Amino acid sequence: MAHGSAREPEVTHGQPIPVIIDCDTGVDDALALLFAVRHPAIDLRAVTCVAGNTDVDGVVRNTLTVLEQAGAPEIPVARGAERPLIEPPRSARHVHGHDGMGDLGLPAPRRTPAGVDAVTLLRREILASPRPVTLVPTAPLTNIALLLRTHPEVTRNIERIVFMGGAAGAGNASPVAEFNVWHDPEAAAILLTAGVPITMYGLDVFTRVVVPGADVRRLRAAEEPGARLAGELLAHRPAAPGSRPDDPEEDAGGLGDAGAVCAVVDPEGLVTHRLPVEVSLAPGPTRGQTVVDRRARIGEAELHEGRREQPLVDVALDVDVERYVKLYLGAVEGTGAASRTG
Repeated sequence: MAHGSAREPEVTHGQPIPVIIDCDTGVDDALALLFAVRHPAIDLRAVTCVAGNTDVDGVVRNTLTVLEQAGAPEIPVARGAERPLIEPPRSARHVHGHDGMGDLGLPAPRRTPAGVDAVTLLRREILASPRPVTLVPTAPLTNIALLLRTHPEVTRNIERIVFMGGAAGAGNASPVAEFNVWHDPEAAAILLTAGVPITMYGLDVFTRVVVPGADVRRLRAAEEPGARLAGELLAHRPAAPGSRPDDPEEDAGGLGDAGAVCAVVDPEGLVTHRLPVEVSLAPGPTRGQTVVDRRARIGEAELHEGRREQPLVDVALDVDVERYVKLYLGAVEGTGAASRTG
């Protein structure tokens, strides 16, 4: 990962990286969870849920179901914000299905959520971790904003935030805004002021990490439930909508959010640049845009109006696709869920 002086997570076989995922499960959030519980370099300490792809109660249900199907250990799961700080809730059911999980007809989970809310669980698990935590939000950032404003002391035990959100180029929720940031722009703006190292795994790399059709078909035919679920989820995320039925890559599926968790395990698979980033909060067509300053030198705006303080973010601009696909498949098709330590 090329990004100036940012701290790198230390990956050792004897000491997994403590990770907390904040998600809106979601087809690709489910793919991220499957990877996180199966890769031995990750100690998944908690999962918190927020409204986004579907309503927050659906997110909790989907998260518990995925962990159960993956054979994960008992990992605490907490319900978080049911709507953005200011905006009304706006789901992405047209992408993720009515239930947020591709309408695969998965059984209701037997597991139950933790008896505390998401912000309380985040604070507890971050401060209790023997090593600084890597926080991986793959959803609108409402829970994270509430945490940072309510318990700013948590930042002393956060190694890095790797968030799936934003774009240096084109958006998807609008011409310039990515869904997670667009869903709650104020929360994203708060995240950028956290005062810890931040990696932005945005649309510039998000859309590129695609699992080939042959691999997806192999996963779908697997006997092991977690691997088979990964195959079904990938099949629901076609890499090239509208492809012909005779196209051998018709079944290819995008990893989406799971790529951000791959970046925690293998940051060298990303090319990042440390750049100023801010979120457009104004009403109108640019609301929710992550304005990434990629200029080599200041321009007339700064010369005439002065420079403003903007947080520096490690923005992912390129990715080794084959490396992350191999990393993902190796974990999900492994011998089972990694045991928790720490």
